[in-house]
Amino acid sequence: MPRKTPRVEEADENNLEVGKPKEWAAGFPGVYHSMKPAIEKMGVERSRKTLLALNQKDGFDCMSCAWPDPGHRKTFEFCENGAKAVTWEATPVLVPAEFWQEHPVSELRGMSEYWLGMQGRLTEPVYKPAGEDHYRPVSWDEAFSILGGKLKSLASPDEAAFYTSGRTSNEAAFLYQLFVRAYGTNNLPDCSNMCHESSGWGMGQTIGIGKATISYDDFAQADLIIIMGQNPGTNHPRMLTALEEAKEAGGEIVAVNPLPEAGLRRYKNPQKVKGIVGHGTQIADQFLQIRLGGDMALLQAVSKRVLDAEARNPGSVLDHAFLQEHCQGLEELKEHLAELDEREVVEATGLRREEIDELAERYLRAEKVIITWAMGITQHKKGVATIKEIINLLLLRGNMGKPGAGASPIRGHSNVQGDRTMGIWEQMPPAFLDALGKEFNFDPPREHGADAVETIRRMRDGDIRVFVGLGGNLVGAISDSQAAEGAMENTEMTVQISTKLNRSHTVTGKEALILPTMGRTEIDMQASGPQFVSVEDTVCAVHASHGTVRPVAPDLLSEVAIISRLARATVDGKIDADWAGFERDYDLIRDHISHVVAGCEDYNRKIRQKGGFVLPNGPRDSRTFPTPTGKAMLTVNHLEHVERPAGTLILQSMRSHDQFNTTIYGHDDRYRGIRKGRDVVFVSPEDIAELGLSDGQHVDIHGVYEDNVQRVLRKFRVVSYPTARGCAAAYYPEANVLVPLESVAEGSNTPVSKAVIVRLEPSLG
Repeated sequence: MPRKTPRVEEADENNLEVGKPKEWAAGFPGVYHSMKPAIEKMGVERSRKTLLALNQKDGFDCMSCAWPDPGHRKTFEFCENGAKAVTWEATPVLVPAEFWQEHPVSELRGMSEYWLGMQGRLTEPVYKPAGEDHYRPVSWDEAFSILGGKLKSLASPDEAAFYTSGRTSNEAAFLYQLFVRAYGTNNLPDCSNMCHESSGWGMGQTIGIGKATISYDDFAQADLIIIMGQNPGTNHPRMLTALEEAKEAGGEIVAVNPLPEAGLRRYKNPQKVKGIVGHGTQIADQFLQIRLGGDMALLQAVSKRVLDAEARNPGSVLDHAFLQEHCQGLEELKEHLAELDEREVVEATGLRREEIDELAERYLRAEKVIITWAMGITQHKKGVATIKEIINLLLLRGNMGKPGAGASPIRGHSNVQGDRTMGIWEQMPPAFLDALGKEFNFDPPREHGADAVETIRRMRDGDIRVFVGLGGNLVGAISDSQAAEGAMENTEMTVQISTKLNRSHTVTGKEALILPTMGRTEIDMQASGPQFVSVEDTVCAVHASHGTVRPVAPDLLSEVAIISRLARATVDGKIDADWAGFERDYDLIRDHISHVVAGCEDYNRKIRQKGGFVLPNGPRDSRTFPTPTGKAMLTVNHLEHVERPAGTLILQSMRSHDQFNTTIYGHDDRYRGIRKGRDVVFVSPEDIAELGLSDGQHVDIHGVYEDNVQRVLRKFRVVSYPTARGCAAAYYPEANVLVPLESVAEGSNTPVSKAVIVRLEPSLG
């Protein structure tokens, strides 16, 4: 019988509804929107098996963010977005074989991310030959033969790139980078290149490690938490519980953000009575509605006020003992900030001096301070420098390496940090490569490879001819959609290892393969018995993850199995690696991790401990800093704020509440009052009036950049919204088309998606 495509209701932007933004997050609606789709799409029994195991010590790790787990787990240790992620992955809806004949690739390319994802789980390998417009099912052996043969035919290993998604487990990531380096290249772009790469660079150059210097328990011990450039209520909702615990313990919270997000205002904890029937907990004691790109100026202004307070009361403000023993660069920083222009600070931040004074006073009162941030900081031209200013401010009063204090970048992907620990980086340090080579008796390549942006450039220029993606959706995720799609189409072969369809399956090289894989929710049975994998969260805690439901199809392979078989088809015999053994028993992989990855010694024993183990972290554990000087570096960073030409706005891209990265769960963004659509641009009422527009009007959003390339989003509805003056916002990934490929953060090469100069023009159609 002909296959009936699942009923998928695409958004009709003509029916888009705009209501008032919410003033609080979670509560009973959070429970309702978690459970309703789970029960409707998975059924009661499958929902019970998955959701009750989510984030439990003997269950599986949530794939929707990297938020750490508390020592004591609740029965329902998940949030709305975690439940949606599980429902999306564990759906019993499958893509059948006839789908590929019914839908040519050219047709699929016109479908939305939402429609593609809703077609169900991928269950068999499919191949699109050169010159054809359809994928067709192939056997696993044929798929590996096609890909292995193509890789072996390239003139140089550097003509291939191997991308990694942050959902990949530690075991799969370690095996993947081993295979890629055995093949002969360091072209290992990953999703971190597009999000927290700036954190790694800024922290690495100042304190010697690019990871959080706190633990979960530190939040409840902090006197002050400064939240910068992030929206916990949507992107990592379980963080709201930690913030509530901090408030209950007497801590203060300051939110710094261009938008007044519901989760930064008030939280109704759905696991408490007061969260269901009461008022909930006020989160932010102070809200600083900063102009996009103004965070660096704000941090410098607060540091200057700290130094001025020390000058007025010598010996009573700075932590002199800490600075003298552990830090370097104080005098240079003092000299630099003495010249800070307050008028430039006010212009850059859009804040009043009194607001900055209040934040400085809060900081000076607090003995223990955490500064936490996400992509609202990292995705700026000065993202690395801004993170260095965060470190400066923390170091001045010794807010590093003591309970309740430290730096806290919040990762979004559930194992993006673990992947980097396991070697997924295009420029791993010599010590790691030396250990890897010694363990497997080969000489790994030493020349730095291509990151995500550089991979797009090299594919565009014809230097990278084969692209392999271990999860993710690079075409959908990266900046400059038109350039990215053209680059991908310029390759000879693209390969995606995936659970469900996304845009990267529809924008292909001349040949294309899709290799379906198991999800984290599924039981992974191999020749030696059931297997588990491990992940690392945002505070360096490593723990096991066990699937709890049967795979949706009998012939699915795990990521580890796919990598092992690909290696056997491509590099078998080149290094001393038991690829078949790795697939048979993941303990063998972990044994090698123990010998190669610092901090992972005796990995198999430690990962089996209840709750796992925590990786060593010098700044956190002992106030030791693995920098070239052995000291934490106070740095001088020259202020440069975002200039806004007359008639333009500064636009940021952002997630809606109904999505995870490029995965779209639905068409609503209820905290911001948006229903049944996504084609909107949020603009302040004052800016709407100044630009001669009106609320509800449809406009074309034109990117303004020096290369004069036309980048435009057509027919987006203007939504009057309390954004910072001069700033606008639109949803990701749609807004990626406006971000030029060459617009990247200094040092980290991260796309500048939070400071895009745009011009709004009335739509003609």
